Amino acid sequence: MAETPPVRRRPAGELEASVLAALWAAEGPLSAAAVQSALGGRLARTTVTTILTRLHDKGAVSRSRVGRGFAYSPIQDSAGLTARRMRNELDKQPDRGTALARFVSQLTSEDAELLRNLLGGAGDGVRGGPQPGAGDGPGL
Repeated sequence: MAETPPVRRRPAGELEASVLAALWAAEGPLSAAAVQSALGGRLARTTVTTILTRLHDKGAVSRSRVGRGFAYSPIQDSAGLTARRMRNELDKQPDRGTALARFVSQLTSEDAELLRNLLGGAGDGVRGGPQPGAGDGPGL
């Protein structure tokens, strides 16, 4: 009897990331079938529906009733979702100071500089990238 090669498992979060990428690329809400099509049809529609339901349960997508099904939209862009995940992880830590210190200690010099610039403009409501003339902010 011939041996079949083991099935390669996808890395955790890969399917969710693919579904979110399809939603971000869309110009409006998508049904599960439209997401399946956007992903090249390589996943079963039931799989896509399960992923969309999980993303909805996690608060990453919204959905609205369309006919007998739903149309899905991302709640945040990629950067917003990353920020939310980082915040959720920080909220789980009883010692926030140590967690933040370890995070900052692992930043590249470029990312540390970007963070300094962002924090230096935080009182001005800065939400995007570094602002011209931003101060050094806190000692990172």
